[in-house]
Amino acid sequence: MYRLTLSDGGVVELEESEIDRLAGSLRGDLLRQDSSHYDWARGIWNAMIDRRPGLIVRCAVPTDVRAAIDFARQHGLLVSVRGGGHNIAGNAVCDGGLMIDLAPMRWVRVDSSAATAWVGAGATLGDLDRETLACGQVVPLGINSTTGVAGLTLGGGFGWLSRRFGLTVDNLKSADLVSTGGQFLRASEQENPDLFWALRGGGGNFGVVTAFEFSLQRIWPEVLAGLIVYPLDQARSVLQQYREFAAQAPDSLTVWGVMRKAPPLPFLPENVHGTEVLILALCYSGNPDDGAALIEPLRHLGTPAGEHVGRQLFVNWQAAFDPLLAPGARNYWKSHNLAALPDALIDIVVEYCQRLPSDQTEIFIAQMGGATNSKPVDATAYPHREAEFIVNVHGRWDSASDDDRCIGWCRQLFDALVPHAMGGVYVNFMTADEGYRVGEAYGANHQRLASLKQQYDPDNLLRMNQNIPPSR
Repeated sequence: MYRLTLSDGGVVELEESEIDRLAGSLRGDLLRQDSSHYDWARGIWNAMIDRRPGLIVRCAVPTDVRAAIDFARQHGLLVSVRGGGHNIAGNAVCDGGLMIDLAPMRWVRVDSSAATAWVGAGATLGDLDRETLACGQVVPLGINSTTGVAGLTLGGGFGWLSRRFGLTVDNLKSADLVSTGGQFLRASEQENPDLFWALRGGGGNFGVVTAFEFSLQRIWPEVLAGLIVYPLDQARSVLQQYREFAAQAPDSLTVWGVMRKAPPLPFLPENVHGTEVLILALCYSGNPDDGAALIEPLRHLGTPAGEHVGRQLFVNWQAAFDPLLAPGARNYWKSHNLAALPDALIDIVVEYCQRLPSDQTEIFIAQMGGATNSKPVDATAYPHREAEFIVNVHGRWDSASDDDRCIGWCRQLFDALVPHAMGGVYVNFMTADEGYRVGEAYGANHQRLASLKQQYDPDNLLRMNQNIPPSR
């Protein structure tokens, strides 16, 4: 007999023959807890997540997804769905239930003449960038090449190009999915438009997406990008000036502020390494020849400790932060949407940066606005069309013995920022203990999403996510 966890927390014992029949129906692999690749398959980016699924279905094709869903529904099993495995909350992995692993569906197909890309649900940002940028085109994505396209997209998706081209979901043309009833569906503006609306920001609540179709945007092969680093004692003044600069910046320029201890970057003096700094990370995606004069003021907001800015291939810039976001560390995030950067908020983040709980922890301020705010709140499930900035409290450390201290610091900073926040949150930045914030993640769109959840997943089979319970 084989024991598996039910969606209600109970346990069921199944005959080995039933497990064998599931395995025999798959093009991909079925991993049990004693399979040789089991521990590798259950591992994800955030090392704080250490769960052991009862079964892992490594899906090679959409029919594998349907077989897994049918099996889980038949037996009432707890289900989780893994795309790239990068989600901070770790909802990709369940304890004792059935994990649907889409990682083998890691493919990208580009038709440059039609400015369209088709992407499998296991693909990463790096996979998609390499294929599209070879054609001088791009989908606006995130900032870490190892992030999964599926999770990023289903939560909304923003990064260096979003101010110019919109969110990732604003460039989504269609999605193929397997419903919790086992049907193959396509969602687009023409087919199942309500479902298409929900998928553009509503997370993995409505079915298991197996493929995405994106519009491609034309981009220069090289961008003007890099880092300008200021000592922390200049951060207050620099952020005040940055606030004014950002208000006038064209949509083709994105500048983020990152507060952390300086890594041992070769362009920084050794005496700066390990000290608290404010890093302005910038990317200008227009003609690089036009960008030099545009970004020049950022060099004169104070006296920089060092800089590394120049022309580079955008595909390389997309991977520039990978070493700081590598898998294997423990991560805990807290996040707020912001309408502005008032002085009081700047004072708070500067104060907390003086007592960072680890060398890897950082506070980043992402510049939004531009095309991200060009659509109405109800145009997509992603509702945060008025946010000008997002502040993310990114706790990151290595040892479990530091959990309480680092998590406590993150929560204290989050609480201190509440009076200056808009009350919303980007769903992809929510941790596993923030289910109570789902209403904040969807705002005015939450009720419609709950109604669609009732239509497409009335039994809440897909509950291992930032869950939207079906309306009753």
